[in-house]
Amino acid sequence: MTEPVVDIHLAEDHAARALAADARAGLSASPKTLPPKWFYDARGSDLFEQITRLPEYYPTRAEREILGARAAEIAAASQAHTLVELGSGSSEKTRLLLDSLRAAGTLHQFVPLDVSRTALLDAAAALAEDYPSLLVHGVVGDFTEHLSLLPGEAPRMVAFLGGTIGNLLPAERAKFLSSLRDVLAPGEWLLLGTDLVKDPETVRVAYDDSAGVTAEFNKNVLHVLNRELNADFDVDAFTHTAMWDPENEWIEMRLRAERAMEVHIAALDLTVTFDKDEELHTEISAKFRKEGITAELADAGFDMTCWWTDTADRFGLSLSQAV
Repeated sequence: MTEPVVDIHLAEDHAARALAADARAGLSASPKTLPPKWFYDARGSDLFEQITRLPEYYPTRAEREILGARAAEIAAASQAHTLVELGSGSSEKTRLLLDSLRAAGTLHQFVPLDVSRTALLDAAAALAEDYPSLLVHGVVGDFTEHLSLLPGEAPRMVAFLGGTIGNLLPAERAKFLSSLRDVLAPGEWLLLGTDLVKDPETVRVAYDDSAGVTAEFNKNVLHVLNRELNADFDVDAFTHTAMWDPENEWIEMRLRAERAMEVHIAALDLTVTFDKDEELHTEISAKFRKEGITAELADAGFDMTCWWTDTADRFGLSLSQAV
């Protein structure tokens, strides 16, 4: 087995400092906001895994269906020597790509990037064990800051799966795609997962399931603040809401205060007031149309060469080449 290599570009206290900065800025804003990345402590990650198995939550199954059917085509089209994944490198979907690229005889290296040092080290070790001939070169970093530090033998294929790009506002998406294009050589590849516009109720219930798991996931950000910043949020005093925005074609998750309250965040020496029914915005998840994402990719310098959907046309997977 080839021992994995891991580059660490984030200080050990990066998460603590970033959480403090985001909480101070977001809870002082109007409307109040918190970035969705703070859902994902150990409990939040477990809750999200539960969400992916719920009957209402279709994106994970739909993307997996596409990859199961098309991974060989993706490998043949890209001829990638390096697979870069922005996010966890241990999922079933990743392994479908690794297996197909290996079968095609082109794969030399896998580069997972993740902000979590623990998750990245665990994933790199597991993949190095399961793929003993593969060079695993992990990067502990943030895809909004460290794309220029991605290693890998050309041609590379960057996979950004799960519809995560939908969590970025349009200006943030444009910046991210342009930054990614800047670090790829002409001819290198982007494999992008995008949830598609569909019946609004189908989307809404995917983010407000009948079992209440998504509600617990949304509220978990308050548990994180209570634990990490010594805050005193009364978590039970907030209600999860998921609303479809037809103009922007995205779902918004919010936490609504059921009563007026003051919240003290001791680590920040900050007191925040909530009016009754005031909402804390925690996530958007944009949904896409093929023509829209094609245009966004073209604006950033990518040419979409392949487009696939699942059999129900719920989710899109595109393969685009840097030009």
